[in-house]
Amino acid sequence: MVILQKADYEKILKHCIDGLPNESCGLIAGEIEGDVKEIKKVYLLTNIDASNEHFSMDPKEQLAAVKDARANGLTMLGNFHSHPESPSRPSEEDKRLAYDSTAEYMILSLMEQDNPVLKSFGVDKEKNVTVHPIEIRES
Repeated sequence: MVILQKADYEKILKHCIDGLPNESCGLIAGEIEGDVKEIKKVYLLTNIDASNEHFSMDPKEQLAAVKDARANGLTMLGNFHSHPESPSRPSEEDKRLAYDSTAEYMILSLMEQDNPVLKSFGVDKEKNVTVHPIEIRES
C-alpha cells in the first residue's frame, strides 16, 4: 500500500495539469514499513522531452532530489508521471523503462481532466504489472 497526503496529491495534480499538453514527471521519497510505503516528499521535475507521449527527467533535478531525500533521511520510493491522453496504466514504454522492481510507478491519467485518476504500480523483472492501492490522507 502507498500512503499519500492530500496536500502532496494536490501538488502532483497541479504539476501535471500545469504541464499539459505534455507529460509531467517527478520523484517520490518517504519511509517503508513492511509493505507500506508512506510518501513524505514529492519532487516536481522537468520533462526534458517536452512530449505528450513520453518523458525523461532532468538529470540534474534527479540528482538534487536524491541528495535532498538522503539529507532528510528519506528513501527514494519511485516516480510519478502523467498520461495526458491515456488511462492510468503503464504503457509498453513505461514497462520497458521500469528498471527497479522495488519502485512505485505512479501514473496520473488526465484523459478526463475533471476526473483525474492516480494509480500506483509495481513492475517486476519479467515486466509483470501489479496495482498497488493508494490511500490519500488528510494532512
